[in-house]
Amino acid sequence: MWQGLSFGYSVLAILTLIPTLLAVFKKVELNPGGSSFDESPHFSEEAKKKLIQNYSRIQGTLGFWKNQAEKYKRFHFYCMYWTIPASILIPIITQSVDGQPDTKLLLTIISTHTAILIAFHAGFKVDKNYKSFRHGESDYYDLNRRLLDRPETFGQTEDEWLNNYFKEVEIVRRFVRNAETDNLPMVEDVKQKQSSI
Repeated sequence: MWQGLSFGYSVLAILTLIPTLLAVFKKVELNPGGSSFDESPHFSEEAKKKLIQNYSRIQGTLGFWKNQAEKYKRFHFYCMYWTIPASILIPIITQSVDGQPDTKLLLTIISTHTAILIAFHAGFKVDKNYKSFRHGESDYYDLNRRLLDRPETFGQTEDEWLNNYFKEVEIVRRFVRNAETDNLPMVEDVKQKQSSI
């Protein structure tokens, strides 16, 4: 029975890792965002051209952020789904050891798997990286929608709208870049630094 449980646990641990591995090697496509700058009634043709060019320069970055967020999200949930039950199982199985090598094998497999997951989760800062990439992507799209729906929140004139929008996009990019390099300030911190320059 214990050998069967050891084998079953190992197979299940490997099979449930596959979605995470797929996220590592598969490119996630950006979802179509609906009507964009080219169809907006708020902007002149020149402004639309600048906005479309700006989007084309960040499009690859958005794809990268989405891929990273998906990869970290899947690994984060994989770790949670395995480490929480393991923390309950290990003390229970420990009571059944009594010199049985098969029980020790199962206990060793579960505790080793759990230790590896905790080490990788902490070492790669999985939850923080997931939040950073996901927030960066979400902040950019929120900014985009705000410009499309309520451009007057960016200033009085079209030039002000564009300049302030481009500044906000730079802040979001800087925020995610800092997260990538293991420095995790809040967007507000970046804004304060920029305003003091």
